[in-house]
Amino acid sequence: MGDIVALVEQVTAGVDIQAAQKLAAKVKSGGGFDLNDFLAQIQQMKQMGGLSSLMDKLPSQLSAKAGQVDMDKAEKDIKRKEGIIQSMTPLERRKPELIKATRKRRIAAGAGVQVQEVNRMLKEFEQMQEMMKKMKGGGMMKMMKRLGGMKGMPKMPF
Repeated sequence: MGDIVALVEQVTAGVDIQAAQKLAAKVKSGGGFDLNDFLAQIQQMKQMGGLSSLMDKLPSQLSAKAGQVDMDKAEKDIKRKEGIIQSMTPLERRKPELIKATRKRRIAAGAGVQVQEVNRMLKEFEQMQEMMKKMKGGGMMKMMKRLGGMKGMPKMPF
């Protein structure tokens, strides 16, 4: 239980509450989740000590499952994503749908990665964007209720 308290304290200390509220309001209003928001989330996670620091504080059951992931590789992947986003213009960050083949080549060259890495990052961003859209209309509650109905999971009280 002490690990969970330490995790909550670390998250509370590392998260910019105003930025989190601004993002929540933006997602709730349907303003959209763009690459600037994605970059801000990556940077906030880094401020909290990165993935390995957060994983160390998870309860033993969760950290055992998370331990199967190579943390060094995951940390490098996050840095790579940050570099890719920073290689984009402000317009591309706001409107990722503008990014076509020539822009992908320029972004990849600027970030020092292959075009496939840019494609992979954009695909992951699109998946996260879809998840944010689902949360917009109370979708998070629906998702939590479905999780509550899964075997071995306690029922959610909402």
